[in-house]
Amino acid sequence: MPHSDRHSQHSSPLTALSPLDGRYARTLAPLRDLFSEYGLIRHRLLVEIRWLEQLSCSEAVPEVTQLSEAAHAYLDRLLTGFSEPDAEKVKTIEARTNHDVKAVEYFLKEAIATEPELEAVSEFVHFACTSEDINNLAYALMLKTAREDLLIPRTDQLIDTLSDLAETTLDLPMLARTHGQPASPTTLGKEIANVISRLQRARLSLAEVTLFGKMNGAVGNFNAHLAAYPEADWPEISSSFVKNLGIVNQPMTTQIEPHDCIAEFCHALIRLNLIVLDLDRDLWLYIALGYFKQHPTEGEVGSSTMPHKVNPIDFENAEGNIGLANALLAHLAEKLPVSRWQRDLSDSTALRNLGSALGHTILALESTCRGLLKLTVDTDRLAEDLDDAWEVLAEAVQTVMRRHGLPQPYEQLKALTRGQAGITAETLHGFIENLALPDDVRHRLCNLTPTGYTGLAVLLAEQFLKDHHREQ
Repeated sequence: MPHSDRHSQHSSPLTALSPLDGRYARTLAPLRDLFSEYGLIRHRLLVEIRWLEQLSCSEAVPEVTQLSEAAHAYLDRLLTGFSEPDAEKVKTIEARTNHDVKAVEYFLKEAIATEPELEAVSEFVHFACTSEDINNLAYALMLKTAREDLLIPRTDQLIDTLSDLAETTLDLPMLARTHGQPASPTTLGKEIANVISRLQRARLSLAEVTLFGKMNGAVGNFNAHLAAYPEADWPEISSSFVKNLGIVNQPMTTQIEPHDCIAEFCHALIRLNLIVLDLDRDLWLYIALGYFKQHPTEGEVGSSTMPHKVNPIDFENAEGNIGLANALLAHLAEKLPVSRWQRDLSDSTALRNLGSALGHTILALESTCRGLLKLTVDTDRLAEDLDDAWEVLAEAVQTVMRRHGLPQPYEQLKALTRGQAGITAETLHGFIENLALPDDVRHRLCNLTPTGYTGLAVLLAEQFLKDHHREQ
């Protein structure tokens, strides 16, 4: 096929430049409705329409009389029926105006030109607005919906999947590893509960980020508003409008809402992603140790040359997507709060990548859940590792020796176990039998095993999971 013919093809996942719109197009379809060019135009139209309706409800602007139910219904139909062909019309207008928000204003004016009641007030479309009055509220609404409908539900899904695993492995002993080396045992359920606890806090931080918006004109001072209607209480009208959209009003701005809340949103999402990344890498390593087996998927190939392979691809996929998401989120968090004087346009360019950052995050959350559902715990492998690590009981022995005043307990156990291969139950018991300890204490130490040396792991995890279920 000639090069030019390839470019003239209708776009498809195979010809998409970004994998978000190519390989992962189906998974991210809900996000595309929000953060695509179409989604941005639709949200701009929503803000424009609601502002016109707000003016019609305000006695301060008598030229915009109270709209009838029929007029409100017509405007609502413009929103609910807004389609890709409608967005194409906006883009056609933009090609002429070279201004994306002005194109939405003109589209709306054309759309209401056939309705006499609305056409009569068409010059109050975009009244006293700067483009950023429309844009900042559109993005706030997009982020609000993405958080409520996509990010929080998928985080909850991951937490629920982990909770199921924690419940079934609550009392399953596992050799811990600090610095990659055998350490005091824990339980698998306790370690999973640790992750759930972290995710809960990160979820709460994300959910509690306040999304601000503003509707106060060219430099945030209501200059044009006051020139036209000096008696009107514009700060109150503006605040009421923003709040009615479900956004918190930001009264102090330049031309732009300062984007601090979006930076906070990005930072909260970065922290959540890092916890998921930590989990992904730990699970990858536990699979390598054989603590987990992976269910092979029918028809799936693990390697083009090694038929036996079942690779932890879901956790690797999540890791890669988190790296991309956090790179974008970090840039947005650093870029968006910085604007020359009352505003420059660099924020507009950066904001268009919010959808990509959220897209990579959603892929990571879904991949991690998918990987977890493929896992089966190999209890024999966990037990085998514990039985080969009697040296971890050196901590218990030296601590009991401290209580009973024996000399240099840490140093004695260090000499016995540190860097020594083949420490067995017999090795340890022989040492304990020669200690000047009460018989019952010596007997208790000799009965201790790596499997049974898990402290309060079960109790801690059990109590945490009970509290977790109670809070749900």
